[in-house]
Amino acid sequence: MAKLFFILTAFFLTIQGCSTVPYTERQQIMMVSEGQESQIGATLFNEVKQESKLSGDARINSMVSEVGRRIAAAADKPDYKWEFVVIEDKSVNAFALPGGKVAFNTGIIPICQDEAGIAAVMGHEVAHALARHGSERMSQQQALSIGGVALMAAVSGRSPAVREGVMQAYGLGSQVGVLLPYSRKHELEADRIGMILMAKAGYDPRQAVSFWERMLARKEGSAPPQFLSTHPSDQKRIEELKSFLPEALKYYKGR
Repeated sequence: MAKLFFILTAFFLTIQGCSTVPYTERQQIMMVSEGQESQIGATLFNEVKQESKLSGDARINSMVSEVGRRIAAAADKPDYKWEFVVIEDKSVNAFALPGGKVAFNTGIIPICQDEAGIAAVMGHEVAHALARHGSERMSQQQALSIGGVALMAAVSGRSPAVREGVMQAYGLGSQVGVLLPYSRKHELEADRIGMILMAKAGYDPRQAVSFWERMLARKEGSAPPQFLSTHPSDQKRIEELKSFLPEALKYYKGR
């Protein structure tokens, strides 16, 4: 049964689209077109703007928009309808949606400190959009859903207890063995591409390391085990960012 699980998982995760991640050249599973993902992103972003309180701080909005404009230009994706908003929210967060939609919470601005810090976060978020990580996750979930249906059919003749155990194992294996590691991979890939984008836009990529050091310094309490987390640990992230610096600095004219 374990063998069947791994065969099915491997089969569906080797369904490759034509997409390649810029800069890293990693091949992606892709079952969603760029047109579809842009429509999804635009719809979700409109909902975010309707349901959130947008910041009226002219200085912060101006900084985020200017940094976004420069990094979007570096991303060189003119078919994206880039849009950047600031949400009045104390939580430390920023996020990107497919098609070039990026939102910053006001709570992350003090940790950014200045335009360079904003560029570190903006580069990371724009990189998610450029690398189509949202569509890749949707594609992975679709593939795993198909795999689950196939697996259920394969064990249809077994007892209910066996079927339930197999499907629970498949669900846990999919989450811990596929989706979470890919989520962590996406985060580090966005860090790497984001540093390149901020460098191309004229911001010192070393400031990305400084930003995450500030993030690490402010955190309290314990984090979940890394293998159960969607994000790499902050310390791991800082180490990886430092390893990405030589590549990013090649794009930075002010080095």
